[in-house]
Order: sequence, then structure tokens, then C-alpha cells
Amino acid sequence: MVRFILQKFVFMIVSLFVLVTATFVLMNAVPGSPLQREKATTPQIQKNLEAYYGLDKPLIQQYGIYLKNLLKFDLGISMKKRFYSVNKIIADSFKYSLRLGVVSVITSVIAGCVLGIIAALHHRKFLDNLAMVLAVIGLAVPSMVMAPLLQYLFAVKFRLFNVAGLERPLDYVLPTIALSSASIAFIARLIRTTMTEVLHADFIRTAKAKGLPGHLIVWRHALRNSMLPVVTYLGYLVAGVITGSVVIEAIFAIPGMGKFFVQSVVDRDYPLIMGITVFYAVLLMVCRFLADIAYALVDPRMRNFTKKVA
Repeated sequence: MVRFILQKFVFMIVSLFVLVTATFVLMNAVPGSPLQREKATTPQIQKNLEAYYGLDKPLIQQYGIYLKNLLKFDLGISMKKRFYSVNKIIADSFKYSLRLGVVSVITSVIAGCVLGIIAALHHRKFLDNLAMVLAVIGLAVPSMVMAPLLQYLFAVKFRLFNVAGLERPLDYVLPTIALSSASIAFIARLIRTTMTEVLHADFIRTAKAKGLPGHLIVWRHALRNSMLPVVTYLGYLVAGVITGSVVIEAIFAIPGMGKFFVQSVVDRDYPLIMGITVFYAVLLMVCRFLADIAYALVDPRMRNFTKKVA
């Protein structure tokens, strides 16, 4: 088990290094300078700005400085928001993305499991077909389409929710639905498929023969054995929901990281683009790393495999 964790950790570090290098190269491969859009600046001021941000140094030296600062958790200074460090911008904005992400993940797991259980218990019946139709709609309609549609219907047309912001608990409803619709559908399909197989397993027949109530069979035996694919998907879900909120935050005017990421691309703010990209990458890889460990702990077959490998 220890060897398995170390292998996953080394793979995560190597992947992060490759991603940082690729992002740095791509940023510097874009023609022109990020300071060209500065207004009313003389050539001398341009040179001073390039020296301040280290853009006057050779590319390999800039890369070395960036890696050195990255090891010290220093993501640099924003080129457009003067005197604001990228660390501070991420710290101030991530709390909004995190709140929306946590609510969306909880909603995805609960709603997805409920839909999947209903579909599995009523296999090939009306409720099963209805749940799968909802799942197909959730997977087929992109969040960038779902969000303005919900906004128009429930905020503009019927005035049930605010159009933008996260000032009240009810303000989380629309962005949460838009952000988690695809993950709800995916989890529902996973639970339906696995639980349909589990409900026909021998140990379920044994539990029924012993006279266990139906709800105990579902919650204590069938659901537990059907959750393994969801545990595997959970790492991608957490990171995907939080990082995928870029469009949703822009539509609902939420002051999260998505807003600053979009603006940084428009402004060609290299330090902020790099900083948010690296932060998202670390978040994704850490969540995937924890999901692998959780899967190994939950599935006895995986624990036996890691012991043989070790």
C-alpha cells in the first residue's frame, strides 16, 4: 500500500512539472509582449516594466526563476492589478469558487445516487425511463446553455431567484443546478448500472432469504457495493466542478476564480494565467490522488493487488 501511494505521488509530481513547463512555453510562444497594451508609456517606461517583471531576461532564465519562486509558493505579481500578488487574488477569490463547488459536489452525489437507486429499483419501468431521460438531458445540455436558460426562466421570468451574486443561500440554487447537472446525470447512470448488477448477486438473494427489510438490503448492501465507481469518479468530480465553474461564475457574476481567469486571458496577464492554471492543476491532481487512495481503501481487491505489487 505504501509503495502504491508513493508511485501515485511521484506520478503526480511529474505530471505537475510537465504541465507547468508546457504552460510556461505556451504563454511565451504567444506573439508580442503582455505590456504592449499599456497606455501612454515611453520606451524607457516599457523597459523598466519589462525589467520589473523579468521579461528582459533570456527565456530559460525566466523559466528557472519561475520554478524557483514556485517552489516557494510565490506565483508572482499581477501585471494588470498593480501591487496585487497572484497568491492574494487566488486567496480572495477561491472562497467563492470553493463554496459553490462544495454545494455542487454534495448536490451531485446525493441527487445522482437517488436517481440511480430509483432507476435500478424500477428497472425498465416508467421511473427508470424518466430518470434516464433526465440523465440524458443533463449530459447533453452544456452548462453554458443551462445557466442562461435557468437564469431567464427562474430569475427574470418568474423572479424566484436573484439574477446574479451569492448573497443569500437561495442564490446558490441556479448556479448549482447549472454546474452539477452533468455530474448528477453521470453518477445516476453509474449507480443504475452497477446496482442493477448487484441486486442480482448471490449475497443479495441470501439477504432476502434471511428476511432482511428491503430498505436495509438497498442501503447497507446494494448501495455500498455500487459506490466503488462513484468513489473513483469523485476525485475528478471535485476538481472538475470547482475548475469548471469558470463559465458559471461569469454568467452569474460570481466573484470567484473564474472571473479573474477569464479577465487575465483577455488582459494577457501572464503571472495570473500561470498562477490560476497551476493552482487548478494542483487541485485536480491532489483530488485524483486522494480518489486513488480512497478507492484502494474501499475496494478489498485493490488492497490485495497493492500488497502483491509491494
